[in-house]
Amino acid sequence: MVETLERTTDAKPMNGVADGGDSTNMTFIEAINTTLRDEMRADERVVILGEDVGPRGGVFRVTAGLIEEFGEDRVIDTPLAESGIIGTAIGMAINGLRPIAEIQFMDFIHSALDQILNEAARLRYRSNNDFSCPMVIRVPFGGGVHGALYHSQSIEAMFVHTPGIKVVAPATPADARGLLHSAIHDGDPVLFLEHKKMYRSIKGEVPAGDYEAPLGKARIVQEGADVTVVTYGMMVHESQRAIGEVAKETGASIELIDLRSLKPLDTETILNSVKKTGKAVVVTEANGLCSVASEVAATIGEQAFAWLDGPVTRVAAPDVPAMPFSPPLEHAFMIDAEKIGVALRKLLDF
Repeated sequence: MVETLERTTDAKPMNGVADGGDSTNMTFIEAINTTLRDEMRADERVVILGEDVGPRGGVFRVTAGLIEEFGEDRVIDTPLAESGIIGTAIGMAINGLRPIAEIQFMDFIHSALDQILNEAARLRYRSNNDFSCPMVIRVPFGGGVHGALYHSQSIEAMFVHTPGIKVVAPATPADARGLLHSAIHDGDPVLFLEHKKMYRSIKGEVPAGDYEAPLGKARIVQEGADVTVVTYGMMVHESQRAIGEVAKETGASIELIDLRSLKPLDTETILNSVKKTGKAVVVTEANGLCSVASEVAATIGEQAFAWLDGPVTRVAAPDVPAMPFSPPLEHAFMIDAEKIGVALRKLLDF
């Protein structure tokens, strides 16, 4: 699946001046690689560390070619120890560098949770603002790539739950560039989620220059009047497919919101949309219990209840331990346009 999405109006050049329309069509992975290269050229404090990020260019080749330009002092292959990767990055950040730590798969991040949630996320608070931790943690997440139990997880809610760390999940190449730029320049730790299924399947126009998309601001992909769909990551593209099919079949006008930022959460954009449409479907690829979708649904229920014309509907993965390896079972687990379409039709008929 290859889709070209419009450039978000919330993203802008760092200097606030229009870029004159200069852009390049890139895949999702090309946008990340190019942004890493540009940021390293612009600031010698930016360093990359992780497993196989050097000559191999990472397991997905996201960092390909960087060690040849910047050397092994700035593109650092680490041991297979996620806790050590994050702990080292924290030390770098405290001492003036801008580290970008890569965890090969989100499934491997558990051994680094103490460093991320107890150290990086709490450093500014526990030091009474004497120290900050400006670091980015890049993490491939999501399923649908036949990765089975340990290469398919979406556990972003664990990090969204913890104060002190920002969490972003771009859905387009333009937002991959803009949000990564903003994350690198932020003064606190940012978890940067990259859906692995999008790396080479999603293409789009990416603006040139120092381009940023704001952390904490959602993107309205398309406007509508009858129902609001709220989602992020790969599910933006599955939702677009579902919306197209349902709109053609029913004539419904459906608004689609790409959260982009899971923390901070842009509640204003969500609530304004739901107050207009009166109905909401919240989509996540993760397990539904205590998920990002749960938080969005609860926010709508608490702050927009009087405007609702139907129940807030969640579309989420089943509550089973992990992604199955069997292709038919993987398909049953994954959220897709068909399942989103079923939820939309049901709510529209409510």
